[in-house]
Amino acid sequence: MTARSAPEQRSVTGALLTTAIVALTLATAYIHSTLGGLLFTLNALGYAALAIAILVGAAATMSIVVRFSWLPRIGLFGFTLVTILGWVMMGPRFDLAYMTKGIEVGILILLLIDVYRVYGGPGGLVTEAMISIREAVASVRR
Repeated sequence: MTARSAPEQRSVTGALLTTAIVALTLATAYIHSTLGGLLFTLNALGYAALAIAILVGAAATMSIVVRFSWLPRIGLFGFTLVTILGWVMMGPRFDLAYMTKGIEVGILILLLIDVYRVYGGPGGLVTEAMISIREAVASVRR
């Protein structure tokens, strides 16, 4: 048996982390889709779209996608946080709601772990975002 190199281990770790984030995101999308009503349906569609965006950001090799792969992470983190805060302010208190909030907290934790893995922390993510936005604006001005 041979030991894996550090880049291989990082890619396996990244793939497992992305898979877990997408699985939890799709789980909460499914739960919201079963609750009925426009708000829950829109929430489910939002989670499903963000799961796809996370997958594309992790798997695509196109330079534009790689440059902006931080965006779905921020989007999913913000969307999940707003969903939790909305539930705290006005949501129903029943067992499935608590289970869904647990899944959503799991999404937040995994996203934070992923941000530390890829960018070295939130500061690194902000720096990367600023660089990619600056480069995009500069290329448009040319």
